[in-house]
Amino acid sequence: MKNFIILILLFVNLFATEKQKITIGAGPYIQIQPYQDVDNILLPSPVIFFDNGLFYIRWSRGGIYFLGEKNEDYGWGFSLTAQPRTNEYKASDSSTLSGMSNKKSSIEAGLAFSATVDKSYIEIMLLTDILDRYDSWIVKTEVGYDFELGNFKFYPSLIAIYQSSEFLNYYYGVTNSEATLSRPEYHANKALQLGAQTYIKYPITDNFATLINIRVDKLPSEATSSPIVTENYVYSGLLSLIYTFEY
Repeated sequence: MKNFIILILLFVNLFATEKQKITIGAGPYIQIQPYQDVDNILLPSPVIFFDNGLFYIRWSRGGIYFLGEKNEDYGWGFSLTAQPRTNEYKASDSSTLSGMSNKKSSIEAGLAFSATVDKSYIEIMLLTDILDRYDSWIVKTEVGYDFELGNFKFYPSLIAIYQSSEFLNYYYGVTNSEATLSRPEYHANKALQLGAQTYIKYPITDNFATLINIRVDKLPSEATSSPIVTENYVYSGLLSLIYTFEY
């Protein structure tokens, strides 16, 4: 973690023409698993936010702009981006999954377009699985708005994710060789997943603050119809302590 932050600071210094704000921190991340009797995902997560108009980091996703414009009250940009995907299970995780192939987390990368006007923003991403897990594309659209209430800052957004049949079959499908009497063969079609999230920031000092992320995703019927899925919603969240400074 320390070496990663030092590398970021060196990269920022290489391209910086004026001082930039950087936010760094860490905290526990939890994600509810939709599979029957599978433990939730709980892991430590670095938290980094930075955008200098050349490249950016937004929590655990990074990117490099190759076209765009950044002004005081509006901006837009096209970028190459990458992010982790934290879907996974092992056949040994529960009796329901016994005999299934293990499913692994991945790294997604692709093209992103983002635009901001005052406190509103939209982002559209076309992403592919670069580790050949589901070996296909998804399209994510997010629309949000920032506002303040007392000392609290809120960053709510709505999310729509087009998921290909390859994606859904990798994480929720059951092949012929995996089928049993209690777990019939299942193949999913493409579908749209909807979700909502918000960041909540509360200052402790001029530089330190707490940052909470709360997110809920409604799984599409193509996922919930799978015999290995028992939940209709996936809940996830982050609680972190962050530090903001200029560099």
